[in-house]
Amino acid sequence: MESLHGLGVALVTPFDDNLEIDFPALAKVLDHLYASKAVDYLVVLGSTGEAAALSAAEKQAVLTFVKDHNKGRLPLLFGHSGNNTPELVKTLNAIDCTGYAAVLSASPAYVKPPQDGIIAHYQQLADNSPLPILLYNVPSRTGSNMTAGTTLTLAGHENIIGIKEASGNVEQALAIRAGSEDSFLLISGDDMLTVPLCSVGATGLISVLGNAYPGVYKDILTLCSKGNYRQAAGIAARTIAINELMYSEGNPVGIKQLLAAMALCRPNVRLPLVKASQSLAEKIQANLL
Repeated sequence: MESLHGLGVALVTPFDDNLEIDFPALAKVLDHLYASKAVDYLVVLGSTGEAAALSAAEKQAVLTFVKDHNKGRLPLLFGHSGNNTPELVKTLNAIDCTGYAAVLSASPAYVKPPQDGIIAHYQQLADNSPLPILLYNVPSRTGSNMTAGTTLTLAGHENIIGIKEASGNVEQALAIRAGSEDSFLLISGDDMLTVPLCSVGATGLISVLGNAYPGVYKDILTLCSKGNYRQAAGIAARTIAINELMYSEGNPVGIKQLLAAMALCRPNVRLPLVKASQSLAEKIQANLL
């Protein structure tokens, strides 16, 4: 899975003013990313892609469109998460995932399973998945943390290739790196923690702001790969103000407003999210990089 090192972008799903999927705008965002020559792979239908607000048919349409538009240029992953393990397995096997390299799956949300439950959930998913699984630990969304011990247990499964770690806990990331094989991917799931996670052995980043500024994050990762953490931190520090705005009214509200300011897509999101307030839109405009 060397192709999943470096910069991954958590792709948005643009909507038109009728809140239908805006495929021309999706093509525009993709072309912006390709033109940057900074992106190593794409993640489709993650939380930034508003997968929870899409029907099964819409998800398949997005997967097919991205694959067809991509034309093999970049490796593709797609998000597939839930808290009903048998249903998650069933729906995963119903998806046409031709052209995709792996599945990104967040730990079960809302139900707050114990660590043994998280392990059993992922083992069942990995046992039955047609593609390798990339774990995703994001306690701010799921309501529970996957411990380093849980991750290391799952790292032994032949169909689990790594973790997108977004706990905000560098100590936990350090324990994962120290206890796993070099081939096990440790990927930053937080733009602002990329430099410290790379310093303890992360292999890259799956970025939200990378939708807009892929070159910035590629530069950060390149510097980190050379051990130039101070210089990388200097670049990252310049993104602090805009990064904070990305989440102040929920993700992907901020990044869609930023992409709208760049004339790449409309700022529309689906309920229960609402598009950026006038105040947020003005702040984003004032903090463009």
